[in-house]
Amino acid sequence: MINYEENIEVKGARVHNLKNIDVTIPREKLVVITGLSGSGKSSLAFDTIYAEGQRRYIETFSAYARQFLGGLERPDVDKIDGLSPVIAIEQKTTSKSPRSTVGTITEIYDFLRLLFARAGDAYSYNTGEKMVSYSDEQIKDLIKTDYEGKKINVLAPIIKSRKGHYRELFEQIAKQGFVKVRVDGEVRDIVKGMKVDRYKTHDIEIVIDRLKVVDNVDMDKRLAETINTAMYSGNNVLMVLEENSTEARYFSRDLMCPTTGISYPVPEPNTFSFNSPKGMCPSCNGLGHVYEVNENKIFPDKKLSIKSGGIAPLGEYKKSWAFKQIETIAQRYGFELTDPITKIPAAAMEVLLNGGHETFEVDSKTLGVKRNYKIDYEGISNFIKNQFEEADSTSIKRWAKEYMDKVSCPTCGGSRLRKESLNFKIDEKNIAELAHLDIAELADFFDGLENTLEGNQLKIAEEIVKEIKTRIRFLLDVGLDYLSLNRSSKSLSGGEAQRIRLATQIGSQLVGVLYILDEPSIGLHQRDNNRLIKSLESLRDIGNSVIVVEHDKDMIERADHVIDIGPKAGRHGGEIISEGHPTELKNVNTLTADYITGEREIPVPEKRRKGNGKKITLTGCTGNNLKNVSVEFPLGQMIGVTGVSGSGKSTLINETLYPIMNAHYFNGVKKPMPYKSIKGLEHIDKVIDINQSPIGRTPRSNPATYTGVFSEIRSLFTKTPEAAIRGYKPGRFSFNVKGGRCETCQGGGLRVIEMNFLPDVYVECETCNGKRFNRETLEIRYKGKSIADVLEMTINEAVGFFEPIPKIYRKLKTIQDVGLGYISLGQQSTTLSGGEAQRIKLATELSKRDTGNTFYILDEPTTGLHFEDIRVLMEVLNRLVDKGNTILVIEHNMDVIKMVDYIIDIGYEGGRGGGKVVAKGTPEEVAKDKKSYTAEFLIKELN
Repeated sequence: MINYEENIEVKGARVHNLKNIDVTIPREKLVVITGLSGSGKSSLAFDTIYAEGQRRYIETFSAYARQFLGGLERPDVDKIDGLSPVIAIEQKTTSKSPRSTVGTITEIYDFLRLLFARAGDAYSYNTGEKMVSYSDEQIKDLIKTDYEGKKINVLAPIIKSRKGHYRELFEQIAKQGFVKVRVDGEVRDIVKGMKVDRYKTHDIEIVIDRLKVVDNVDMDKRLAETINTAMYSGNNVLMVLEENSTEARYFSRDLMCPTTGISYPVPEPNTFSFNSPKGMCPSCNGLGHVYEVNENKIFPDKKLSIKSGGIAPLGEYKKSWAFKQIETIAQRYGFELTDPITKIPAAAMEVLLNGGHETFEVDSKTLGVKRNYKIDYEGISNFIKNQFEEADSTSIKRWAKEYMDKVSCPTCGGSRLRKESLNFKIDEKNIAELAHLDIAELADFFDGLENTLEGNQLKIAEEIVKEIKTRIRFLLDVGLDYLSLNRSSKSLSGGEAQRIRLATQIGSQLVGVLYILDEPSIGLHQRDNNRLIKSLESLRDIGNSVIVVEHDKDMIERADHVIDIGPKAGRHGGEIISEGHPTELKNVNTLTADYITGEREIPVPEKRRKGNGKKITLTGCTGNNLKNVSVEFPLGQMIGVTGVSGSGKSTLINETLYPIMNAHYFNGVKKPMPYKSIKGLEHIDKVIDINQSPIGRTPRSNPATYTGVFSEIRSLFTKTPEAAIRGYKPGRFSFNVKGGRCETCQGGGLRVIEMNFLPDVYVECETCNGKRFNRETLEIRYKGKSIADVLEMTINEAVGFFEPIPKIYRKLKTIQDVGLGYISLGQQSTTLSGGEAQRIKLATELSKRDTGNTFYILDEPTTGLHFEDIRVLMEVLNRLVDKGNTILVIEHNMDVIKMVDYIIDIGYEGGRGGGKVVAKGTPEEVAKDKKSYTAEFLIKELN
């Protein structure tokens, strides 16, 4: 009898390539599912267990709620028993909104907002003085004490430094029964039709009362009424002016600067939110950056004339209203449209860029009379700005963006908040300064905070600070000490995003939950791996079940239970080949066991390549945390860039080196991070960046379309006798074009059911049964196979099938060579992992004829790869380098690092403690460096 309190029981799982498997997973244990890429790990963990958990959750909703969600399809499994609520922590789940940051995802920023609203001290943005606020009783006592025996005016400020004639305002004040006002420091009687100079700025206050302060009961009553009236008229601010004095003193119920009288509204958490109108900077709407027109992009080549296209947005001269206006400006300022732009007078350039409106006379040489001309020109710069801000069309916005630069907002300095919000401080720091600190610095700040707060402030802050410190500790535990709260979630890698969600889940302290994680060790240096495993163990220890899909050796050895799926990938996988405690796994004859016991290994090369003697030298890199880094990249070698997470590897390679090279060879527009100089670009002829972004975001995209092999296959089908008789062209065999495709699903093979507030669900098209094409198209056969049959073939099958056709065979063979023989030609891009997508890109590049002079950049190519897959991948990369190309890999995996020819190790730490080159040279040379964290793990591999 199975005890469901102790186990999750899966019976007859057949999702994707799973071969009707039964598996028992112990509860409240750390369980690792491992195996070759494509063997069926994710099919078991996510597409079976998680999908069923999600379906059961939705079934708990009312019938009314379920009608909006549609029915989630039951995964192809006989039954699953013992399932608890499931939370999946994947790599693709972070928001791409520019408003989402590390602080908002982890909720630490929400607690900071609460802390500043309740315990922050306000300071004047004018004088830097501490703001004060008074109760009406306090104001009355202060007036009685400070002005005893003196004659005073009590004033209500209503206009502060604004232009206008204010006739209606004076009439309104008179109707309320007031007879005097103070205008620009002078007390005046209100008379009928009274107004002031509309073009000057004015300060206006109502004289609420004039009295001599004496100490008696009647004075108390009178002062209380006067204060109340003044506060009502002056929007919670009043002024006291001693007779024969010009200096007024301010009092406010709100926070107020005692010298200048500016006041802030009472703070609330939204005052510190860059997503709320109460807190966001009005110039950048809380984004921290704005787009400004760049004059150099409007006039890219100032040697050109306007007539020959010197004004890039307008192009070459044509008869249009814009050029007619420019001709008028040329007449006014005395230049020709054929003059080079450098010769145009500065005043004319100002009008061309920013516009102008004037009428002028010119002597007409032919008629001998004066003629009037009118300039009414918006200016190219203003036109571009208006199109960017107001146009509805995205293509027009994109056009305008070409002539603009993204710059830090000049109003808030990139802090995203309005100036009032930035002038609330705790321990001399405002909320933006705290959000800018990395997590490790933030932890130090809060550790010492109790000593600086006192009294009521400490009492209020205590509970909030406790919550913040707990959440910070969880981020430190998963190795994210180098991130800052204001880091945009768009810029996080898959592994970082997943670890943030993991930290958030640990912080929520749920019990009895089943957590499923997808390779949380991605992007993590071996040094930090231990911290990650400890975090997973702590999730388990408070009473949760944790399933991790993982290839990491340390993780497998520390698990309570390991499930190995195989024996191979794709159709040759989908079976449980071993399960049990890691020690039991080592006694089984499987690929995973062989690599863990050392029976099989990826060998260290006998000798390192010396390269071709040429190099690219990049100097003075200062982007993000880089500390004026200069580095040489030797060509004709495999280069490994290593270092702990957050040390600056991506900044140096993806944000500095690649944009420079891309702009040089292909006119790429991405602006590189700051650097001084680069030399040696002439030694190579192209750069190729192979990252893990998806090869397509819809089910229409697949490996066949991405690699271009589908075009060749369609051409082949048109050459069959039957297709020739029917006159079918290649478009007939495309599922993206009307004609040959199934029109019910428009060639998608699936129909989309929109789930409103859950991800869309795809169901198989009932007309074509997922085949994508109509009946007539499917009647055309090549070697007995229809076009739909070909799309269902695995790469391994297709390689044999198309062997006689060299063009098709070469492309398919390269996909097989990178270890993706198990995927099918028509597999939807949305179902491919990041590592698989990266290897398809790699295969696409490999199938092109390489020049032997190409620079390849790969960012963590081992993501999602089993030890055996890494061996296959390294063989492919080595072949490329042997042909003379250069490959640069950013990597943490020791099996790859020990095989490269040259290492550039960046560190020492992540974040502010990183950004330096710690060690460089061959793996053997780097392994001797005592200061490098990579070295201590590399020594073990090389020995």
